Amino acid sequence: MSPLTNEDKRFLLRLARSSVEASVRGETMAVPAAVSPALQEPAGAFVTLHWKTQLRGCVGSVLASRPLYQTVIEMAAAAALRDPRFEPVSALELADLEVEISVLSPMSPVRPEEIRVGTQGLMVSQAGHRGLLLPQVAADHHWDHHRFLEETCRKAGLPPDAWRRGAKVETFTAEVFAEHSLEKNT
Repeated sequence: MSPLTNEDKRFLLRLARSSVEASVRGETMAVPAAVSPALQEPAGAFVTLHWKTQLRGCVGSVLASRPLYQTVIEMAAAAALRDPRFEPVSALELADLEVEISVLSPMSPVRPEEIRVGTQGLMVSQAGHRGLLLPQVAADHHWDHHRFLEETCRKAGLPPDAWRRGAKVETFTAEVFAEHSLEKNT
């Protein structure tokens, strides 16, 4: 998928926010009739919600099985209501939510020494377990590639050294943008 324009990013952020607000209020969201061709291309994406700088929900799909704009709508609602780590977002929290979207590239196998921390995300899978961490997670925590691998294994419910013992390690890049970062670039 080619890089998104700032207009496409703003459109996706508005869609995500509308989806969060509608789902929290139990309303049906109106899906826009006109969507740019770039947003109609299939792509995986994650929607992350922060409330007063704290993680409040993050749900995504690695599969590029439906148009990007539809993935964002679905993942935004899921981040607000179905992230098992958190209670559903309440209507009182909506004004203080910050929406961030990560549009994923396709997955590709990687050797541990080739991992570029801060640029690539990781997915580790083995025996029906799978864990994924977005590129910004390792950068935010100042992890090296070994720690990034260990934490991704833990996220999968695997021992931290599973990456050394046959777990499948894949990498991806993500185009990451948030409401506050696009406001600064307007």
